[in-house]
Amino acid sequence: MAIKQATSSKLEIDIQFASDAIEDKVLAIASLAAMKKWVKASTLLNGLVTLRFVNAAEGKKLNFAFRNKDYATNVLTFPYELTKTTLATDIIFCLPVVQKEAREQAKTTKAHLAHLIIHGCLHAQGLDHESNAEARKMEGKEIAILKSLGFTNPYAPI
Repeated sequence: MAIKQATSSKLEIDIQFASDAIEDKVLAIASLAAMKKWVKASTLLNGLVTLRFVNAAEGKKLNFAFRNKDYATNVLTFPYELTKTTLATDIIFCLPVVQKEAREQAKTTKAHLAHLIIHGCLHAQGLDHESNAEARKMEGKEIAILKSLGFTNPYAPI
């Protein structure tokens, strides 16, 4: 099921759920308005951001198909267009992995999901964490955006 949210005349956010059960679980964690706000806080570009929430089977299949990794991962980002003014991307979240990580990290699922949405949006804009310098830059942006939204530093020790 897809729920389209027009965030402004410049940026469209399409939120998709692989099933009604996943939709119910995600919306119990965060509202559409909250997720839209997190995306908007992460980019000022025009375009389309699609957030898709999937189960472990679909998450594993996508991670294997695109990264040759045979397990479900928390977030996968597929940027299709990136210019100085425009972004088009699909960001896939494996809900069971997100929930498990939140428990393991002693964080609320909402805070962890906000972090991962911001993380995925930054990846879509070309940021990465392959080197220590890139990781510091990306993490600094994540921390600042999350703080502006009322969330704590996700990298702070528990």
